[in-house]
Amino acid sequence: MPTSLFSLHGQRALVTGSSQGIGLAIAKALSHSGAQVVINGRNQAKLDAILSQENGEHPTMTAHAFDVTNPEAVQAAAAVIGPIDILVNNAGIQRRTPLIEATKADWDLVISTNLTSAFLVGQAFAKTMIERGSGKIINICSVMSDLARPTTGPYTAAKGGLRMLTRAMCAEWAEHNIQINGIAPGYITTELTAPLANDPKFDAWIKARTPSRRWGTVEDLTGAAIFFASPASNYLNGQILAVDGGLSAVI
Repeated sequence: MPTSLFSLHGQRALVTGSSQGIGLAIAKALSHSGAQVVINGRNQAKLDAILSQENGEHPTMTAHAFDVTNPEAVQAAAAVIGPIDILVNNAGIQRRTPLIEATKADWDLVISTNLTSAFLVGQAFAKTMIERGSGKIINICSVMSDLARPTTGPYTAAKGGLRMLTRAMCAEWAEHNIQINGIAPGYITTELTAPLANDPKFDAWIKARTPSRRWGTVEDLTGAAIFFASPASNYLNGQILAVDGGLSAVI
């Protein structure tokens, strides 16, 4: 298969929530494939430190700090960043607590960060994609888009909503040659999941529950991101790809 199918040369991408973990790994992978990537977070100093560290390997990478849950901030950022070809809605947060104990503040924070932000940022940048007649949107969902376990109620609700938002975007924007798909990671070792990975009981449970018998790494997700961002996926739309070591395929 021609490697040009997976080339991102000449493309501009924005990856939200990319100051660490999954988002940063995807940003680096898109850059390696030729895209000019804008990384995002709320802390400009942290983003600048990443750019300084990555300058030699990713010289075209830039950064723009803004709050993806704030409509005005999103619109202002879209005006400054300008048209992009690839949007990765990755920003997310987790607050693990039993539903009976979850506060309205917990709920609002998780829903706004994981779901509402994808609507706000997607809407802002889809406008120029529609005008141009092309674009790629990748929503980082989760196996929790379809599954649930105790203490993940708000997160499961948000990621389930993101799964359906992906399909709603497809229903309305696919006719403009925009492909909108989602990646559903399984249990991935990141800064945010470190407490779970370091819990011997939970670690053993995940490895027993996952056919691959291991946690995923952020690098395990980059191939799917490149595929969805590239011409190789030009007739794939509204789909959610589980990258979970087989966890969601078995009982």
